[in-house]
Amino acid sequence: MTLTTLDPRTALVLVDVQEGIVAMDTVPIPSSEVVQHAATLADAFRAHGLPVILVRVTGAADGSDAVPGRSEAAPPPNARAEGWDRIVAPLQQDGDVLVTKRQWGAFYGTDLDLQLRRRGITQIVLGGISTSIGVESTARAAHEHGYHLTFATDAMADRLAGSHAHSVDVIFPRLGERGTTAEIVDLLAATR
Repeated sequence: MTLTTLDPRTALVLVDVQEGIVAMDTVPIPSSEVVQHAATLADAFRAHGLPVILVRVTGAADGSDAVPGRSEAAPPPNARAEGWDRIVAPLQQDGDVLVTKRQWGAFYGTDLDLQLRRRGITQIVLGGISTSIGVESTARAAHEHGYHLTFATDAMADRLAGSHAHSVDVIFPRLGERGTTAEIVDLLAATR
């Protein structure tokens, strides 16, 4: 993994780092460590005056806004605990942008692209849970929208080790560059 650069107008986008998802068991990094790394990145971006965009997934209690279509997998339960879609406390601060989605990816049906373009963003540093669902879906759309991508590999995790590894080792190198939180923070400091 080699990071080359961060554009002057880079945003941090963290996907689904919220109460109900962080409560799940994740691999290869426990969700508590993902939150720590995400918070470190968010603090560094804020310190450099760069946007932090927090994406959460939610849905109507009756399931009326759920993505339609048949699949072999059982649908997620409609009844969820109060606050399951709330961004975890260490992350959200005044001035951060909150994007709400109702499907896997953070671009379709949201104002994420508009929020990025209005700020002149050309690059995204991406992290979140889960790697192979929300993060990968968002990364694919970001790539199609023409953004440069950097993946914070220790600020993301999945429920399945094989799914995480496939995204990080096979898909992400085709879409952008990968690095750790420390490498991204160091590069951010060196380029500002």
